[in-house]
Amino acid sequence: MQPTSNTSTAVKAPATLPEANESLNTREMRRILSSSFIGSAIEYYDFILYATAASLVFGHVFFANLGDGFALFASFATLAAGYVARPLGGVVFGHFGDRIGRKKMLVLSMLIMGVATMIIGMLPPTAQIGMAAPIALVILRLVQGVAVGGEWGGAALMALEHAPKTKRGFATSFANAGGPAGAILATLVVSAVSAATGDQFLEWGWRIPFLLSAVLIVVGMVIRLKVTESPMFAKLEDASEKRKMPLLDVLRNHPKAVVLALVATMSFYCCQGLLTVWGVSVAVENGVDRSGVLNWKAAGAVMTLIVTFWAARMSDRVGRRKMLVIGGIIGIVLAYPLIVLLDNGTLWGFAVAIVVGNGLVQGLLYGPIGAFIAEQFPTHVRYTGASLAYQGASVLGAGFTPMIATGLVIAAGGGTALVAVFWALVIAAGTAAVLMTRESHRAEIG
Repeated sequence: MQPTSNTSTAVKAPATLPEANESLNTREMRRILSSSFIGSAIEYYDFILYATAASLVFGHVFFANLGDGFALFASFATLAAGYVARPLGGVVFGHFGDRIGRKKMLVLSMLIMGVATMIIGMLPPTAQIGMAAPIALVILRLVQGVAVGGEWGGAALMALEHAPKTKRGFATSFANAGGPAGAILATLVVSAVSAATGDQFLEWGWRIPFLLSAVLIVVGMVIRLKVTESPMFAKLEDASEKRKMPLLDVLRNHPKAVVLALVATMSFYCCQGLLTVWGVSVAVENGVDRSGVLNWKAAGAVMTLIVTFWAARMSDRVGRRKMLVIGGIIGIVLAYPLIVLLDNGTLWGFAVAIVVGNGLVQGLLYGPIGAFIAEQFPTHVRYTGASLAYQGASVLGAGFTPMIATGLVIAAGGGTALVAVFWALVIAAGTAAVLMTRESHRAEIG
């Protein structure tokens, strides 16, 4: 989809302003890409660490008085709270990112995320401080959601707006790839700590991965402070094309772009919520070894990482739409067999489901989606528009998916067929949304 004519005109910049790099293999571009990748990986380490703990820990620590089934549901509800807050973070950080710059918002989002994660690691259980514990947990999860809501837009746009037109998809995928990289790191750390602390994991061992976030945040801040501002945003500073209210501009002039991009993005988020959160809890509850589940979850994330980069590079060659449609069709076909494997109570079943579903299907959808979304909006509202679509999809596609899946299983008396139908329908809707847009991989987006 092309931006409407009254907002899509690129502004000529003075010769002294920075221009997008012609190659990804320059010192500055390597710094930009590493900042997008490592920064996103650290923030998603914190965010996905919570998701893993929600599957394995929080029901026992903060909701033990509710009984197993409802404790898990309540734990997933706090997980959803973070996703609900992500659009708010996208709007707030997008507003200031479109007005004062992408870089400042990236540094701030990382700082907020790190502090919230460390406090979660020090939070006393309900048995010690009563209802104050789950209330504080929800508040901190909301803070995490706001922070990560501002992260993706800035990281993706810094890469995309520095990159040449023919490599925008691949460059933007470095920000996307931070997600599975953070998942790998979080899962391996939890797995290692679980193995090392054994029976003490639910007592105090689970806190260690949260407290380790302090070290990662310092590393990420050092890297982010060294990058330069987006050249496309720098042009707007002289052109006076920044808007006082980017959100109103987006809703007034680009509502269709927001809706279609949001629905398209829900496909891969649904894969993430079903497989890496709900699926983990199902496997462990069915008696599958916890460490084995976590290790295969990490293996699935490695596969996601590889396929994400490949799919993004292919989208620069054959187009975003084609790659997203291919991923959607594969996801629809495999939805039912993958859910059956996920629920069969064996480690090999979980392994196949997570590697194929999380690795292949989600990777194919994840690779092109960052550039696809960003290319729907002009520079002066791109941070706000892209974040609104992406983070809105995170709420519907991932935040509520574990709760919905749990509810569908309860409604079906323990069966999982309805979960497979739900998954296939979400992917089908996303594929239809992609088909309703125009190809954008060769479009001018300045």
